[in-house]
Amino acid sequence: MSQNVVITANSAWYIANFRAGLVRAIAERGMTPVLIAPPDASAPFSEAETITLELERSGTNPARDAGLLGAFVRAFLKIRPAAGFSFTIKPNIYAAIAGRMLGTPVMPTVTGLGTVFIKGGGLMGLVERMYRFAFKRCPVVFFENRHDLDTFVERGMVDISQARLVPGCGVDLERFAATPLPQGRFTFLLVARLLRDKGVGEYVEAARILRDKGIAANFQILGPLDVGNRTAFAREEVDRWAAHGLIDYLGEAADVRPFLARASAIVLPSYREGLPRALLEGAAMGRPLVATDVPGCRDIVTDKVDGFLCQARSGPSLASAMERLLSLSRDRQAEMGKAARRTVEQRFDERGVVATYLDALDCHGLQSLPALSRRSPALAGDPTSSS
Repeated sequence: MSQNVVITANSAWYIANFRAGLVRAIAERGMTPVLIAPPDASAPFSEAETITLELERSGTNPARDAGLLGAFVRAFLKIRPAAGFSFTIKPNIYAAIAGRMLGTPVMPTVTGLGTVFIKGGGLMGLVERMYRFAFKRCPVVFFENRHDLDTFVERGMVDISQARLVPGCGVDLERFAATPLPQGRFTFLLVARLLRDKGVGEYVEAARILRDKGIAANFQILGPLDVGNRTAFAREEVDRWAAHGLIDYLGEAADVRPFLARASAIVLPSYREGLPRALLEGAAMGRPLVATDVPGCRDIVTDKVDGFLCQARSGPSLASAMERLLSLSRDRQAEMGKAARRTVEQRFDERGVVATYLDALDCHGLQSLPALSRRSPALAGDPTSSS
């Protein structure tokens, strides 16, 4: 029986940054992880083989994406995988269809609903039909929050018997160790691609509101411009914000930990998420959080305990939440950061996430291989459990 296991996503960067633990765990079991993704500057895994894939992440024309199906079929025929894990929208759809055609169990993870579901319209109906067809034969479909799971079940895109919750990609708690809050001027940090859907515009608006009120704080943004995305902000606009003293744009970084360590709080005013890694990593390092009260974000942030929630698409609401955090004593801010760390330790440890995926391999892909001794988090086991 083949011991190749596919891991596919819309970028090699995604796999390197969010699924490295899964890649290594599969290799440690004596299997061969085969990564299928568009190439980028990410360092390759010594434990894995790689197949490059041409993929237009932000395109919305299924006819233009049809070539992806052929690419996945060719890759599967070449390596004959025992099973596959897919992440992000297009690999989820087309790898699942290829697996259905060839009898390979592919187990997608819905990492968020994406712009199509946020905006609605006619394209959403087409995407729903594609999901429904692609996921019909998948043994398991993972979801990172309850709302997304319920949406897929209610719209008939998956059956409840297929659906499982998993606590995001998890966090390496040793790599993202807690650090003391920095001294000096308070620094808010938004870690995200510079997209409208991430609430970047509202963050800038909130910075302007607080600055006009005479509140002294730093407002930083760390993340790629992602100019190929139709909801991205242009570099010229970002430069204008910086020139007017509203924000400091830090560019992008392979290692976000030094930036998190220098921040006083992590902000994510996204319109909706799967389970945002930026908040998980910030919480792991002991930072209080400010985020929108939307699926994904509210699965991590408990209002007034480890941070503050605000309305989505509202700069004034975000500014109010940020001001509330600023008004607290430093000791209270530190207490919130410690509470955020405890939440991650209890619910979002990467080891539990990886164990859930390995359990799925045992059940649906590689029954003949010896199973590891482990326990999956309760969140991932029962689709009817609360998140």
